[in-house]
Amino acid sequence: MTTPRVRVQTEDFDLGAEVAALRAGDPGVGAVAAFVGTVRDRNDGLGVSSMELEHYPSMTEKAIDAMIDAAMQRFDIRAARVIHRVGLLQPQDQIVMVAVSSAHRGQAFQACEFLMDYLKTQAPFWKKEHTPEGARWVDARSTDDAAARRWGIDSDNA
Repeated sequence: MTTPRVRVQTEDFDLGAEVAALRAGDPGVGAVAAFVGTVRDRNDGLGVSSMELEHYPSMTEKAIDAMIDAAMQRFDIRAARVIHRVGLLQPQDQIVMVAVSSAHRGQAFQACEFLMDYLKTQAPFWKKEHTPEGARWVDARSTDDAAARRWGIDSDNA
């Protein structure tokens, strides 16, 4: 059974198991670059006790899958996998994983960074942070104009 390239889920993930699955059966893999993002306890100068992430099922997965297609076209990579968690999350919880395999490290690093920048500026998620001042909705697609420009991403869509 093939593991999907994109998973949006409430449960945590195991980076080691995901990387092993990404590499499985491909002797041409010479490099794997991976990024794991975690929930911080502060944002915009305010304490964050928890956060909730929402998405539209299938729409979000389809958008992220298209991002992987773009990375496959742009970089010489063999495979990529993205896991993004939704639901109620606490500081230090893992929230996102991007893993990319390639024959060489440079392409793997670049594709991993490209996918993370794309996720931060384009992926359709909605985020509510719980702070001492109360709950607030935050644009989960935080605009990072420099990242968007670096990759030619239209930041007006962010």
